[in-house]
Amino acid sequence: MTTAAVGAPGSPRRYLHSLWLLSVRDLRVRYATSALGYLWSVLDPLVMSVIYWFVFTQVFQRTVGDEPYVVFLICALLPWVWFNAAVTDFTRAFNKDARLVRSTAIPRSIWVNRIVLSKGVEFLCSLPVLIAFALLTRPLVDVNPLILLFPVAVLLQTILLVGLGLLVAPLCVLWGDLERTTRVILRALFYASPVIYGVSDLPGIFPQLAAFNPLSGIFALYRVGFFPEQWDTFAIVMSAAMSVGILALGMVVFRRLERPVLKEL
Repeated sequence: MTTAAVGAPGSPRRYLHSLWLLSVRDLRVRYATSALGYLWSVLDPLVMSVIYWFVFTQVFQRTVGDEPYVVFLICALLPWVWFNAAVTDFTRAFNKDARLVRSTAIPRSIWVNRIVLSKGVEFLCSLPVLIAFALLTRPLVDVNPLILLFPVAVLLQTILLVGLGLLVAPLCVLWGDLERTTRVILRALFYASPVIYGVSDLPGIFPQLAAFNPLSGIFALYRVGFFPEQWDTFAIVMSAAMSVGILALGMVVFRRLERPVLKEL
């Protein structure tokens, strides 16, 4: 996707092959010392989902979201885990493998894209959690043809993440404090994004403001296959436009900062 952005030599086929190898390496390293391995991709979001479900349905009187709330929650929580994990890793994408980044002839954008891909694979591996709860609450779940938009949400989130990675990764090399700043922003963004609530639950002008968060429309696309009333045309169009815009900006910034980054490494 971003080979042309950095103008480096190498065929797309070689780039994609290298991208896959690096992503597989990341996954193997992540689970190499774990007895449960792949199951952690399911257990992590499962535990988080159960905790949030318990807090917002059994402890507090929930006034947001749709029923069954656990499915409503998981539809956004799983992609949020993908987003949060990827952006967190972007902050050290180059510093972590500085020697390889300097010495290889592969386009440097691959160090961003391999994070998006490896975390995306983990996201796909966690989808059985959503499927299981959808089946368990089947009488209450309205699976409809809009479920076909689920891959569109995945595509938009991929575009958004690649764009953010091309921005965050080089900037964190040049300004080290951005790594901690990014983590603080992510904590705030969780509550500013419609994960535990829907855009329609917001009062006043906040639904219109929330549409300028690209995650709002993306999460709506994940949900509409189960909750058609979550469709929000303005938020979805804004998410698509902002995702493409962030990708374009990231490509420009990455091209301009690539040489300074290599010198800093």
